Amino acid sequence: MRLEINKIETLTGHKSSIYALDIGTAEHLIFSGSADKIIAQWNLKTFQGEKFVASFPSALYSICHIPQKKIVLAGTSKGDVYVLDLEKKKEIKILKNHTSQVFNIRYSEETNRIYTAGGDGNLAIYSLETLELIKLKKVCDEKVRNIDFNYKNSEIAVASGDCNIRIFDLKTLQEKRVFLGHELSSNVVRFSPDGKFLLTGGRDGDLNIWQVEDYELLKSIPAHPWAIYDIAYSPDSNLFATASRDKTLKIWDSKTFQPLEVIDKENYDGHQFSVNKLIWSSFNNYLISAGDDKVIMVWEINLIE
Repeated sequence: MRLEINKIETLTGHKSSIYALDIGTAEHLIFSGSADKIIAQWNLKTFQGEKFVASFPSALYSICHIPQKKIVLAGTSKGDVYVLDLEKKKEIKILKNHTSQVFNIRYSEETNRIYTAGGDGNLAIYSLETLELIKLKKVCDEKVRNIDFNYKNSEIAVASGDCNIRIFDLKTLQEKRVFLGHELSSNVVRFSPDGKFLLTGGRDGDLNIWQVEDYELLKSIPAHPWAIYDIAYSPDSNLFATASRDKTLKIWDSKTFQPLEVIDKENYDGHQFSVNKLIWSSFNNYLISAGDDKVIMVWEINLIE
């Protein structure tokens, strides 16, 4: 098994580090959010910026597009979450329940709720219908960095700066398990699409593979020399990618957890600085990466068996 990797395009326009990506208002569109306080939308057919642009009073750390509601949520460095109505093209609400950075925003149609992870150690849960706060849950005294859902067993995984991974019941939010994820901050949690494994990445640069049934550590891989910031599965689930502060992406076999390729500046004209965020789009199977070098890169990854 080998990979064929081509860099399709570099999207430029942001004036500062890019921390957030999400799928746009159509399959071939993506949103990006940056420390330059701007959300932009990009077209993966033309590789141009779309007309949609929104600006905010502080740096953006997270964005979440909810197509069913035709809204975009933007989490800022100051803890506010702005809610934009895409049809009316205006701000309809500001959620003010965090006191520092909002690192991650996710929503679940199964629970009809929105979840935000804060640098204040809190997990905030809102109604998807009314946008009203349901619960503000203190997770720890360190930053809450990342959230992921496993609908196969109705659980939420949460990564935090106290190095721990916490597993909550999706419906009740009862804490089911706490375990040490990494020697340094646990930065990202990602369930495999089949729900059998939990992948975690930490500031220690390790990629850890956990068996979901009992959260036994199956494998700990020194994947990167610097922090891992994101993990994304390919649409067909055969591959996943890791993004790191070491300026690289790594592509992995999702069945064997073996590394297949390193995408770096030298060999692939990759990122010059930290890679902060990934999306693996179903449009043309494009892998999208963004980082501290203020650019978004579009990659074509073909698996050749």
